Amino acid sequence: MTVFPTWLLVVAALIVFALAVVAGYYLRKLNVAQKQQAQQLAELEQAAADQRQRVNDSIQIIARTLLDDGVGLTEASIRIRVLLDALQVGQDVRDEFVAFYQVAEKTSHIPILQDWKKLPRKKQFQFEVEMARIEEEYKDFALDAAQRILGRSF
Repeated sequence: MTVFPTWLLVVAALIVFALAVVAGYYLRKLNVAQKQQAQQLAELEQAAADQRQRVNDSIQIIARTLLDDGVGLTEASIRIRVLLDALQVGQDVRDEFVAFYQVAEKTSHIPILQDWKKLPRKKQFQFEVEMARIEEEYKDFALDAAQRILGRSF
C-alpha cells in the first residue's frame, strides 16, 4: 500500500477551499444583481402604471370638458383617439368609442397648430365649416361616448 503524501492533501484542500470562496463570491454577486434587476423592474412597472394613470386622467378631463362645452368635438376626438391608442386599447374599446375615431379620421386632413395659423383666412373658414358639419353629424354619438368614458379606466 502506498502512503499518500500529507502535503498533497493539504494542497488539494486549499484548492477546494479557494474554489469554494470564489464560487461564494460570484453567488453573492449574482444575488445582488438579481435584487437590483428586480428593483429596477418594479420601478419600471410603477412608472408605467403612473403613466397609464396620467393618460387615463387626461382622457377623463377631455371627456368632461367636451360635455361641458369647453372644447370642440374635433379637438376632443383627436386627443381622445391619440390617448386611447397610446394605451394600446383593444378593438372592443375602439369599437365602443368609434365616434371619436371617426371624427378624428374625417378631420385628419385639416392642418393643426402652426400649419393652421399659416392658412389664409378663407381656407380656415372652409375647414371650420367642414368641421362644424362633421361635428353636427357625430355630436350625439360623441357626447354619449364621452358620458360613457367618465369614471372608466383603460
